[in-house]
Amino acid sequence: MAFAPFNLEGRVALITGGNGGIGLGMAEGLAAAGASVCIWGTNEGKNAAALARLESYGTPVAAMRCDVSDEAAVERCFAETLERFGRVDGCFANAGVGGRAASFDTMTAEEWRRVLAVNLDGVFYTLRAAARHMKARGEEGDNFGRLIGTASLAAISGQARGEHYAATKGGLISMAKALSVEYARYGVTAHTILPGWIETEMTEGAFGNDKFVTAVQKRIPARRWGQPEDFAGIAVYIMSTASSYHSGETFLIDGAYSIF
Repeated sequence: MAFAPFNLEGRVALITGGNGGIGLGMAEGLAAAGASVCIWGTNEGKNAAALARLESYGTPVAAMRCDVSDEAAVERCFAETLERFGRVDGCFANAGVGGRAASFDTMTAEEWRRVLAVNLDGVFYTLRAAARHMKARGEEGDNFGRLIGTASLAAISGQARGEHYAATKGGLISMAKALSVEYARYGVTAHTILPGWIETEMTEGAFGNDKFVTAVQKRIPARRWGQPEDFAGIAVYIMSTASSYHSGETFLIDGAYSIF
């Protein structure tokens, strides 16, 4: 018999950037555990392909086009998600963009703001809408909620020429810790997930560089790149009642890379 708390039937999860990579890996894990899943993404083609994969699990699923850097779009899509599913039990703020400048001292304000608009402002808009909803439910006696942000190893290590990206991910960790304190009374927990080197569209450029692969892969004790499915289990744990007393965590999923 499966561990009962990991049965997510009746729960609803929202995953931004859920149409590919880590987001889709989490979405598939949650759907396999019985949760209803709504994914947000800006690419209609990827949304449709991800939806087809999620439908195979037999749980209610939906995909919506949403640019999380647009405050009005987030509010509209969150309202549509509630209309479709009736509730949101877990909100995974996973949508993000990468960024790299020639050097920090030549980085433009436009490049700085481009990354912050999605990676920090977008997370704020998304988690704010979810926190508001979960707090209202908690005040009515329905004490359950999960707020999760996808951060990065860049938040805790030096990423030269990517200070704007690192700043957003570090800010996300601080945001989640504050949320874990403020909303605990409503049965809401908050966490961040810190991926290491994972094979996704965002890392295609680096993984296509032989010099990078030769230098980095041998430093990963697991001796492989991470895969989106490596994030399915942690998503299920966080969404389950097994994690009810666990909050404010930064879950490091990197094959022990940062330790070595």
